[in-house]
Amino acid sequence: MKRLPLDDSFKVNRNPVTLREIVLDKLRSAIMNFQLLPGDRLVERDLCDRLGVSRTSVREALRHLESEGLVEFADAKGPRVAIITLADAGDIYELRCVLEGLIVQLFTLRAKAKDIKALERALEENRQALKEGELQQVLDSVQGFYDVLLEGSGNHVAATQLRQLQARISYLRATSVSQENRRGASNQEMERMVEAIKSGDPLAAHQASVDHVRAAAKVALEYLKRQQEETGDIPEITAPIALKEPRIGH
Repeated sequence: MKRLPLDDSFKVNRNPVTLREIVLDKLRSAIMNFQLLPGDRLVERDLCDRLGVSRTSVREALRHLESEGLVEFADAKGPRVAIITLADAGDIYELRCVLEGLIVQLFTLRAKAKDIKALERALEENRQALKEGELQQVLDSVQGFYDVLLEGSGNHVAATQLRQLQARISYLRATSVSQENRRGASNQEMERMVEAIKSGDPLAAHQASVDHVRAAAKVALEYLKRQQEETGDIPEITAPIALKEPRIGH
Protein backbone atom coordinates (compact mmCIF):
# COMPACT_ATOMS: atom_id res chain seq x y z
CA MET A 1 0.00 0.00 0.00
CA LYS A 2 1.18 3.55 -0.67
CA ARG A 3 2.04 5.63 2.39
CA LEU A 4 0.09 8.89 2.58
CA PRO A 5 1.78 11.97 4.09
CA LEU A 6 1.00 13.26 7.57
CA ASP A 7 -0.22 16.82 7.05
CA ASP A 8 -1.32 19.72 9.28
CA SER A 9 -4.72 18.10 9.87
CA PHE A 10 -2.91 15.62 12.13
CA LYS A 11 -2.33 18.33 14.76
CA VAL A 12 -4.90 18.47 17.56
CA ASN A 13 -7.00 21.55 18.28
CA ARG A 14 -6.99 21.66 22.08
CA ASN A 15 -10.19 21.03 24.00
CA PRO A 16 -9.52 19.83 27.56
CA VAL A 17 -12.85 17.98 27.82
CA THR A 18 -12.31 15.79 24.77
CA LEU A 19 -8.54 15.88 24.32
CA ARG A 20 -8.05 12.16 25.00
CA GLU A 21 -10.78 11.22 22.51
CA ILE A 22 -9.35 13.57 19.89
CA VAL A 23 -5.84 12.14 20.21
CA LEU A 24 -7.25 8.62 20.03
CA ASP A 25 -9.27 9.46 16.94
CA LYS A 26 -6.31 11.12 15.22
CA LEU A 27 -4.05 8.13 15.77
CA ARG A 28 -6.72 5.61 14.82
CA SER A 29 -7.52 7.52 11.63
CA ALA A 30 -3.83 7.73 10.72
CA ILE A 31 -3.63 3.94 10.96
CA MET A 32 -6.86 3.36 9.05
CA ASN A 33 -5.86 5.79 6.29
CA PHE A 34 -2.38 4.22 5.92
CA GLN A 35 -0.53 7.31 7.11
CA LEU A 36 0.95 4.98 9.72
CA LEU A 37 1.71 1.52 8.34
CA PRO A 38 1.92 -1.90 10.03
CA GLY A 39 5.23 -2.21 11.84
CA ASP A 40 5.84 1.55 12.09
CA ARG A 41 7.39 2.51 15.41
CA LEU A 42 5.26 4.90 17.47
CA VAL A 43 7.76 7.10 19.29
CA GLU A 44 5.93 9.07 21.97
CA ARG A 45 8.15 12.14 21.65
CA ASP A 46 7.61 12.36 17.90
CA LEU A 47 3.86 11.86 18.25
CA CYS A 48 3.67 14.55 20.93
CA ASP A 49 5.40 17.01 18.60
CA ARG A 50 3.21 16.11 15.62
CA LEU A 51 -0.04 16.17 17.57
CA GLY A 52 0.87 19.10 19.79
CA VAL A 53 -0.20 17.33 22.99
CA SER A 54 1.37 15.93 26.14
CA ARG A 55 3.04 12.55 26.47
CA THR A 56 0.31 11.44 28.88
CA SER A 57 -2.39 11.96 26.23
CA VAL A 58 -0.39 10.03 23.65
CA ARG A 59 0.38 7.20 26.07
CA GLU A 60 -3.29 6.79 27.03
CA ALA A 61 -4.32 6.72 23.38
CA LEU A 62 -1.69 4.12 22.52
CA ARG A 63 -2.85 1.88 25.37
CA HIS A 64 -6.43 2.16 24.15
CA LEU A 65 -5.38 1.30 20.60
CA GLU A 66 -3.52 -1.69 22.00
CA SER A 67 -6.82 -2.93 23.47
CA GLU A 68 -8.38 -2.55 20.01
CA GLY A 69 -5.62 -4.59 18.40
CA LEU A 70 -4.27 -1.71 16.29
CA VAL A 71 -1.10 -1.11 18.34
CA GLU A 72 1.24 -3.65 19.89
CA PHE A 73 4.04 -3.45 22.42
CA ALA A 74 6.05 -6.25 20.87
CA ASP A 75 9.50 -5.68 22.39
CA ALA A 76 11.70 -3.30 24.36
CA LYS A 77 11.76 -0.86 21.46
CA GLY A 78 8.29 0.37 22.37
CA PRO A 79 4.90 0.44 20.64
CA ARG A 80 4.35 0.00 16.94
CA VAL A 81 1.41 -0.25 14.59
CA ALA A 82 0.15 -3.81 14.91
CA ILE A 83 0.84 -6.30 12.17
CA ILE A 84 -2.25 -8.41 11.52
CA THR A 85 -0.86 -11.70 10.29
CA LEU A 86 -2.40 -13.66 7.46
CA ALA A 87 -3.58 -16.32 9.94
CA ASP A 88 -5.11 -13.72 12.29
CA ALA A 89 -6.91 -12.04 9.40
CA GLY A 90 -8.30 -15.40 8.29
CA ASP A 91 -9.61 -16.05 11.81
CA ILE A 92 -11.28 -12.63 11.93
CA TYR A 93 -13.01 -13.13 8.59
CA GLU A 94 -14.16 -16.59 9.61
CA LEU A 95 -15.67 -15.19 12.81
CA ARG A 96 -17.30 -12.39 10.80
CA CYS A 97 -18.97 -15.00 8.60
CA VAL A 98 -20.56 -16.59 11.66
CA LEU A 99 -21.55 -13.47 13.60
CA GLU A 100 -22.60 -11.26 10.70
CA GLY A 101 -24.47 -14.13 9.06
CA LEU A 102 -26.42 -14.55 12.30
CA ILE A 103 -27.02 -10.79 12.63
CA VAL A 104 -28.39 -10.52 9.09
CA GLN A 105 -30.57 -13.59 9.56
CA LEU A 106 -32.03 -12.18 12.79
CA PHE A 107 -32.50 -8.75 11.23
CA THR A 108 -34.55 -10.34 8.46
CA LEU A 109 -36.79 -12.03 11.01
CA ARG A 110 -37.12 -9.13 13.46
CA ALA A 111 -36.62 -5.82 11.65
CA LYS A 112 -39.46 -3.33 11.47
CA ALA A 113 -40.32 -1.22 8.45
CA LYS A 114 -38.34 1.74 9.82
CA ASP A 115 -35.26 -0.48 10.23
CA ILE A 116 -35.43 -1.61 6.61
CA LYS A 117 -35.80 1.99 5.43
CA ALA A 118 -32.77 2.95 7.51
CA LEU A 119 -30.83 0.08 5.92
CA GLU A 120 -31.78 1.27 2.44
CA ARG A 121 -30.60 4.79 3.30
CA ALA A 122 -27.32 3.40 4.63
CA LEU A 123 -26.84 1.39 1.44
CA GLU A 124 -27.35 4.52 -0.68
CA GLU A 125 -24.89 6.48 1.49
CA ASN A 126 -22.34 3.73 0.92
CA ARG A 127 -22.96 3.87 -2.83
CA GLN A 128 -22.34 7.62 -2.86
CA ALA A 129 -19.23 7.30 -0.67
CA LEU A 130 -17.78 4.74 -3.05
CA LYS A 131 -18.30 7.14 -5.96
CA GLU A 132 -16.62 10.05 -4.15
CA GLY A 133 -13.61 7.90 -3.40
CA GLU A 134 -12.62 9.09 0.11
CA LEU A 135 -11.51 6.04 2.09
CA GLN A 136 -12.69 7.34 5.48
CA GLN A 137 -16.12 8.16 4.05
CA VAL A 138 -16.38 4.65 2.67
CA LEU A 139 -15.43 3.11 6.02
CA ASP A 140 -17.90 5.32 7.88
CA SER A 141 -20.69 4.44 5.44
CA VAL A 142 -20.07 0.70 5.74
CA GLN A 143 -20.03 1.01 9.52
CA GLY A 144 -23.31 2.91 9.34
CA PHE A 145 -24.81 0.05 7.33
CA TYR A 146 -23.72 -2.52 9.90
CA ASP A 147 -24.86 -0.33 12.81
CA VAL A 148 -28.39 -0.54 11.42
CA LEU A 149 -28.12 -4.33 11.12
CA LEU A 150 -26.75 -4.70 14.64
CA GLU A 151 -29.48 -2.55 16.16
CA GLY A 152 -32.30 -4.23 14.24
CA SER A 153 -31.11 -7.79 14.90
CA GLY A 154 -32.12 -7.63 18.55
CA ASN A 155 -29.14 -9.73 19.68
CA HIS A 156 -27.04 -7.43 21.83
CA VAL A 157 -24.50 -10.11 22.78
CA ALA A 158 -23.61 -10.85 19.16
CA ALA A 159 -23.49 -7.09 18.48
CA THR A 160 -21.10 -6.59 21.41
CA GLN A 161 -18.80 -9.36 20.18
CA LEU A 162 -18.59 -7.75 16.74
CA ARG A 163 -17.97 -4.28 18.16
CA GLN A 164 -15.07 -5.62 20.21
CA LEU A 165 -13.44 -6.61 16.92
CA GLN A 166 -14.49 -3.40 15.20
CA ALA A 167 -11.09 -1.70 14.95
CA ARG A 168 -9.41 -4.71 13.32
CA ILE A 169 -12.44 -5.35 11.11
CA SER A 170 -12.31 -1.72 9.95
CA TYR A 171 -8.59 -1.96 9.26
CA LEU A 172 -9.03 -5.09 7.15
CA ARG A 173 -12.00 -3.42 5.46
CA ALA A 174 -9.79 -0.44 4.61
CA THR A 175 -7.26 -2.88 3.17
CA SER A 176 -9.84 -4.51 0.90
CA VAL A 177 -11.81 -1.46 -0.29
CA SER A 178 -8.58 0.41 -1.06
CA GLN A 179 -8.02 -2.12 -3.84
CA GLU A 180 -9.51 -0.99 -7.15
CA ASN A 181 -10.99 -4.40 -7.94
CA ARG A 182 -13.10 -4.39 -4.77
CA ARG A 183 -15.07 -1.15 -4.58
CA GLY A 184 -17.76 -1.82 -7.18
CA ALA A 185 -18.40 -5.38 -6.06
CA SER A 186 -18.74 -4.46 -2.38
CA ASN A 187 -21.87 -2.33 -2.75
CA GLN A 188 -23.47 -4.86 -5.11
CA GLU A 189 -22.99 -7.58 -2.51
CA MET A 190 -24.54 -5.37 0.17
CA GLU A 191 -27.44 -4.67 -2.18
CA ARG A 192 -28.07 -8.42 -2.49
CA MET A 193 -28.19 -8.61 1.30
CA VAL A 194 -30.80 -5.85 1.41
CA GLU A 195 -32.91 -7.44 -1.33
CA ALA A 196 -32.92 -10.78 0.49
CA ILE A 197 -33.89 -9.02 3.73
CA LYS A 198 -36.72 -7.15 1.99
CA SER A 199 -38.00 -10.39 0.50
CA GLY A 200 -38.24 -11.84 4.01
CA ASP A 201 -35.90 -14.74 3.27
CA PRO A 202 -33.51 -15.16 6.25
CA LEU A 203 -31.55 -18.01 4.64
CA ALA A 204 -30.91 -16.02 1.45
CA ALA A 205 -29.93 -13.00 3.56
CA HIS A 206 -27.55 -15.16 5.59
CA GLN A 207 -25.95 -16.52 2.41
CA ALA A 208 -25.61 -13.03 0.91
CA SER A 209 -23.86 -11.87 4.08
CA VAL A 210 -21.44 -14.80 4.08
CA ASP A 211 -20.70 -14.31 0.37
CA HIS A 212 -19.96 -10.63 1.04
CA VAL A 213 -17.49 -11.40 3.84
CA ARG A 214 -15.75 -14.17 1.90
CA ALA A 215 -15.36 -11.95 -1.18
CA ALA A 216 -13.82 -9.20 0.95
CA ALA A 217 -11.57 -11.77 2.63
CA LYS A 218 -10.25 -13.02 -0.71
CA VAL A 219 -9.07 -9.54 -1.72
CA ALA A 220 -7.64 -8.58 1.69
CA LEU A 221 -5.87 -11.90 2.28
CA GLU A 222 -4.28 -11.89 -1.16
CA TYR A 223 -2.99 -8.39 -0.51
CA LEU A 224 -1.66 -9.27 2.96
CA LYS A 225 0.09 -12.31 1.55
CA ARG A 226 1.94 -10.14 -0.97
CA GLN A 227 2.80 -7.47 1.62
CA GLN A 228 4.04 -9.94 4.22
CA GLU A 229 5.77 -12.11 1.60
CA GLU A 230 4.06 -15.21 2.93
CA THR A 231 4.83 -18.44 1.10
CA GLY A 232 1.95 -20.59 2.37
CA ASP A 233 -1.59 -20.85 1.08
CA ILE A 234 -4.20 -18.21 1.79
CA PRO A 235 -6.41 -19.43 4.68
CA GLU A 236 -9.67 -21.00 3.58
CA ILE A 237 -12.64 -19.12 5.02
CA THR A 238 -15.10 -21.78 6.10
CA ALA A 239 -18.72 -20.82 5.54
CA PRO A 240 -21.07 -21.39 8.48
CA ILE A 241 -24.18 -23.52 8.11
CA ALA A 242 -27.40 -21.55 8.08
CA LEU A 243 -29.99 -23.27 10.24
CA LYS A 244 -33.66 -23.13 9.32
CA GLU A 245 -36.03 -21.72 11.90
CA PRO A 246 -37.72 -24.73 13.60
CA ARG A 247 -41.46 -24.96 13.28
CA ILE A 248 -43.52 -25.01 16.47
CA GLY A 249 -44.80 -28.51 17.23
CA HIS A 250 -42.19 -30.35 15.12
